[in-house]
This record gives sequence, C-alpha cells and structure tokens, in this order.
Amino acid sequence: MFIDSAKIYVKAGDGGRGCQCIYRDKYTRKGIPDGGDGGRGADIIIKADRNLRTLLDFQYNRHFVGAHGGHGSGKNKKGKDAASVIIRIPMGTIVKDIKTNCVLRDLDKDQEEVIVAYGGKGGLGNRHRVLATEGESGEEKELFLDLKLIADVGVVGFPNVGKSTFISGISNAQPKVAAYPFTTKSPVLGVVGEAPDSFVVADIPGLIEGSSYGKGLGDKFLRHVERTRLLVHLIDMSSFEGRDPIEDYKTINNELKNYNKEVAGKPQVIVANKMDLEQAESNLAKFRKIIRKKIYPISALKKQGLEELIEAVRKKL
Repeated sequence: MFIDSAKIYVKAGDGGRGCQCIYRDKYTRKGIPDGGDGGRGADIIIKADRNLRTLLDFQYNRHFVGAHGGHGSGKNKKGKDAASVIIRIPMGTIVKDIKTNCVLRDLDKDQEEVIVAYGGKGGLGNRHRVLATEGESGEEKELFLDLKLIADVGVVGFPNVGKSTFISGISNAQPKVAAYPFTTKSPVLGVVGEAPDSFVVADIPGLIEGSSYGKGLGDKFLRHVERTRLLVHLIDMSSFEGRDPIEDYKTINNELKNYNKEVAGKPQVIVANKMDLEQAESNLAKFRKIIRKKIYPISALKKQGLEELIEAVRKKL
C-alpha cells in the first residue's frame, strides 16, 4: 500500500535528575558535596532513507518517545546520556510542525537528517555547591509528514492511455497492467538504463478533467510530479476510449496549469501511444496540424519507438 502522508507524535526524553550527595570519611568531618549531574534525554531525529518508498509504517506506529537521561550519582558520577531515537522516512518527505505550521525540513537527500525534538538537559548535582535539580523536560511535537516522490521524469495522461505498459517497457518497474481505467492507484517508480546514464521515471495514476481541484484524487497524484525535471505526456492516439487526442492534450495541460504553474512550465515530451491500432495514423496526422511540436509515435505494447524516445528524454535531461 502506498501512503504519502502521515501525522506522528514525538516526545524527546527528559533529562536525568542531579544527585544530592555528601562525601564523608574519617578525615572529612564536614563533608564534601559530590553529587553528579543527570544525563541528557534522547533527541528525536528524522532521517531520509533511499530504501524506503512509502509512509505506510506510520499508519500503525504514530508515537515516538525518547528515553530519559540517566540520573547522577555520588562520587561526581554523571548520568548517562540517552541514545537518540532515529525515525527513518523516504527521501522527498517534508516534515512540518502542525502547531506552528512551519516546515522543519525538506529531506530530499539520502541520509539527510533533522533533529525535530531536543532532549532535556540533565539536572545539576550538588557538586556545583547548589541543591540538586531535576532534569529538564524534552520537547514534544505533533508532526505532519508529506511525501513527494523524487524522480527525473513524470509520466502524465488520461486513464488507460498505456502509462503502465509504457513504464514497464522502458524500466525495471512492474506495475499492474490491465485493459481498464485506473489500473494504477498509486505512483510507481522505475529506473531506466544503467548508470551513469540512468534516470528515474514516475508513473502517476491517470488524470481526468477536474484533477487539479481534487476530482478523482488528482491533486494527490499531481503533487508527485512537482519535483520532476521533465514530463512525458502520453496520449492515446487511437481514440480507443472514444476520446479526441487533441482535446486530451489540451485538457491535461489545463489541469497542470490549474494545479501549479511551475509544474505546467516543465519541459514536455509529447508521446503518441497505441500507434499499432487502427485510426492512430490518421489521428496523428490531424494532431500534428494542430499541435505543432515534436511528437514521438510509439507502441508501448509492441515496444516500437521506445529507444528513440528514451534517447530524446535522456538528451533533454
């Protein structure tokens, strides 16, 4: 299951108590204060991990509480500092403080981390010539985690235009492929080629008119192409679903524009799919007359024209 948002509660550890202790022996009748300080409470750290792809774990585990610091003891012994609690999340996750509505960090690099709640300082022991004190309380916060996938290329288009077949044909991704709309219900990532010329492509579920306003959960899907550098606009040129390719092209671009002008302004590679079906050639001729841009005709099912397209995408990147 793909989950791209979650709310969690974090509570850093409290500081340990300082120790109230007096050292005496037969040579020291008055006594010497030798109570040690308390240890620091555990910090709560959120860390990006490239091996994670979803926030599913936080659907069931929402509370993270750090351990308190060790208490001070006699002979000036300081309490042990508590180990930090590390919460691992996918790359591309934005961490937001719900109370202040402030973004704490956008973790878009592997192993990047941020301390979201600091552990309390340990209390002072009486070795400082003061009465021993309690440790400070650790910070506590409610956080909102918002995942936006990181990919070089985003594939957009209407439902059932062949996006899943396309991404499975050019990459190592294995999305569900079926002959009905909305087969893809969550974004799918795939790697095209081998390093150093490889790139990551994201297939998002099909868009429909009104997607930018939340229809068909379109706004939740569009957010996953915000970080891409390039869009592949896939169009069913065969009119197999009874739609007009020209209207499809204009509708999707309008939805991108309504959602976010920066997304709409990303470079596009226009791809005419299902060229192995009837009417595709005649529809492509009409399409070229209206949309005077470079168009790449392919058949994702028969893997025709994919090499030229991949090379074109690689050059644009």
